[in-house]
Amino acid sequence: MSETPPDRLSTNPASSHYDATLLERGIGIRFNGAEKTTVEEYCVSEGWVRVAVGKTLDRKGNPLTMKLSGTVEPYFRDVAAA
Repeated sequence: MSETPPDRLSTNPASSHYDATLLERGIGIRFNGAEKTTVEEYCVSEGWVRVAVGKTLDRKGNPLTMKLSGTVEPYFRDVAAA
């Protein structure tokens, strides 16, 4: 497995960018230098993240998200433990 996270990843199983094995491994996101824990999806090349807005759900039961633009730095959380 590669030691660099993918360019784009989503936590929604219905998305084409969903990868369960990578999510089980643990992905951390630094957005504009700050650690974000509510990221639902990110794209490094386009420079955006989708973050959950509180506990609000849309009409299909998915978290309500907001798209933020900036510098995205994904990393594997288990690299330090290995």
